[in-house]
Amino acid sequence: MPYPQLARPLDAARMHQLLGELVRRRAQALALLTARGMALVIERRRHPRLDIDVTDPLLCEQRRKAAPAGAILIVDKGGAFRDHVAKVLGARRLPVEWTDSAWAAVRLCDETQVSVLMINTSTPRVDPYRLCSDVKGLAACRTAVVFLVGRSFCYDAPRARAAGVRGLLDKPVADRHLCAAIGKLMSLP
Repeated sequence: MPYPQLARPLDAARMHQLLGELVRRRAQALALLTARGMALVIERRRHPRLDIDVTDPLLCEQRRKAAPAGAILIVDKGGAFRDHVAKVLGARRLPVEWTDSAWAAVRLCDETQVSVLMINTSTPRVDPYRLCSDVKGLAACRTAVVFLVGRSFCYDAPRARAAGVRGLLDKPVADRHLCAAIGKLMSLP
């Protein structure tokens, strides 16, 4: 059985015509096998196909997770970076909070809805990996944790992965990188 060929440039109508012919040939071959009592071609999938109607918008909406709608919490030794983030994201009207201690950050993440936690790794008396683990250990926590790292910080990737860190941003952070990271973590348009 020779296979059809298409010459370039491809013509969509001709391609669909040839694909239709291939489907008809397959149906004829399967009908012939069935008539002879032979086994049909087995399905090679490991799992059965999901019976999901992807054309139904209501079903798609039900399956989609809601975007995080909480605040951005910044753990830093001063509030200047918080003010800068609030100014950069001013048009989006996202709440931006600030703290300088690990226990206050854990308490805020537990009591309020926090979508993104940004930890400045040079904040005194704060172990960023432990803080991340503590926040991720909270019940029903969907907080994305990002480290703000300087040149002197030695990033431990396996430890960060185990703690649940989503990523890191090099200081000083450009405004476009800040907006892109927060937009990605909060599923913003």
